[in-house]
Amino acid sequence: MSTLDTGLTLIRNASQRVSAVNGWMGNAFKGWMPTGLYARALLIMIVPMVMLQTVVAFVFMERHWNTVTRHLSAAVVQDIAGLIDIYKTYPQDKDRTQLKRIAQERLGLVVDFLPPGDMPTPGPKPFFSLLDQSLSGQISRQISRPFWIDTVGKSNLVEIRIQLDDAVMRVFAQRSRAYASNSEIFIFWMLGTSSILLIVAVLFLRNQIRPILRLAEAAESFGKGREAPNFRPRGAREVRQAAQAFLEMKARVERSIDQRTAMLAGVSHDLRTILTRFKLELALIGDSPEVDGMRKDVDEMAGMLEAYLSFARGDSGEIAQPTDMAKALEELRSDAERHGHTATVTFHGLPVVTVKPASFKRCIANLVSNAARHANTVSITGHRDHRYLTVTVDDDGPGIPANMREEVFKPFLRLDDARNQDEGGTGLGLAIARDIARSHGGDITLSDSPMGGLRAAVRVPV
Repeated sequence: MSTLDTGLTLIRNASQRVSAVNGWMGNAFKGWMPTGLYARALLIMIVPMVMLQTVVAFVFMERHWNTVTRHLSAAVVQDIAGLIDIYKTYPQDKDRTQLKRIAQERLGLVVDFLPPGDMPTPGPKPFFSLLDQSLSGQISRQISRPFWIDTVGKSNLVEIRIQLDDAVMRVFAQRSRAYASNSEIFIFWMLGTSSILLIVAVLFLRNQIRPILRLAEAAESFGKGREAPNFRPRGAREVRQAAQAFLEMKARVERSIDQRTAMLAGVSHDLRTILTRFKLELALIGDSPEVDGMRKDVDEMAGMLEAYLSFARGDSGEIAQPTDMAKALEELRSDAERHGHTATVTFHGLPVVTVKPASFKRCIANLVSNAARHANTVSITGHRDHRYLTVTVDDDGPGIPANMREEVFKPFLRLDDARNQDEGGTGLGLAIARDIARSHGGDITLSDSPMGGLRAAVRVPV
């Protein structure tokens, strides 16, 4: 292997490692990110604003507040150093009257002298006190004598004591002379204006997000087979375009369903007319074994026709409305027992659910009749929470092999040993049930039942 190949291999391996680390960091970051558009939009506004405020505050604190405080503290210490020079240079001022007058009138300092031993013990340094740090550094640099300062009190004065040869010089200075006190006002103004701007931005953002949420709710309602009567395009241009496209799509789907329904109504009318003629002709012929067989064939054709039309028609035209599911399941149990089957019903949660009552009842009825046809006992269980309505139909029959549980939902599928092979030969019971469940935004799944047979579970959003 040449040197070039070795280098390319190293570069490729390094890029793969970088890509893996980048993917891991991206997945970890996605776990912390909110999933909603409103929360993400708030982050897009808040994070840059916080970063900007942090940078501005740091620059102000570092370049302005610290610098100005150091200069002010240096000026105060320079005045004190000048007073010490006067104290040592002019000893003829025994009571220091002139020095005190000059300090108060010219420098704005209150000076007096204490006995040599009147120096307090050094106390603990205050945490993050810029004034204390700046004054201590300037006194050590310009005066180089033992000192004691008090900058913690709530007073507007700063007390400084300097150890001289024969006395202790005590100086009271205005805090504003040694400290840039307007920095807090700047920070408060910065935070206040940022909060006001953020509140205004949040109000505008809510108005911009609301049309998107209404579009999502309208699409979800349409997927569940429900209407959104008050929905209309609103908001920004792009949101209006999306809403208008949704309305056009909804209109095309409904027009297609209406055309299919009208076509099926015509076909149903024509075929039923022919079957009615057959029945009349057979009634006029009289009774014979051949006529009885033909009548049975005509009845079977009528049943197959109704099954085909029901599957093709679906649940079009029915409006979703609040339905007492506990009562509906109880009616299905009564129907099953009336036909000689053993059935039980249990319901948990709030029973009122918004569905298309006739269609959804037919969906569950198909599952119950399919279970009752191949089992001795049927158990119907309903459960409703804040998100879904789940209805399970369990039986103690032979069940369906796991590899065939999706195949039985195919329309017009005929399996020799499958449970959905209707006695009439249509094989549309489970297909119609799944079609109705999916028109409500849900689905049907098949699994093993605790009773030993098959479990059919219908799950639709509420």
